[in-house]
Amino acid sequence: MSMAEYKGKVKKIQDTPFGYTLSVIGGKWKMVIIYLLAENQPVRFNDLKRQIGAITYKTLSSQLKELEADGMVNRKEYPQVPPKVEYSLTNKAETLLPVLEELCEWGVKNQNK
Repeated sequence: MSMAEYKGKVKKIQDTPFGYTLSVIGGKWKMVIIYLLAENQPVRFNDLKRQIGAITYKTLSSQLKELEADGMVNRKEYPQVPPKVEYSLTNKAETLLPVLEELCEWGVKNQNK
């Protein structure tokens, strides 16, 4: 499906594939988290926090839980003390990586103009 198929027919953006996509990856941090997991998976929670920097622990935890609920992130917990949890992308999330690559290419072409 393309955007052209919806031209003039959209009553609520949430009802479109674009709306669904935004609900899964929208917001300030989700694409950043997906990008970093794609670069370095698996990643432990504190390492992810360190790489992002400006995000709070609560927000990172919340965003990871939402991504996990949407089938985008795997969470693997190891039964040890202290607790160890690693995050990685699911196959579903990996299908989004070509789109992220295109966004990066757009940034390369337009960043310094």
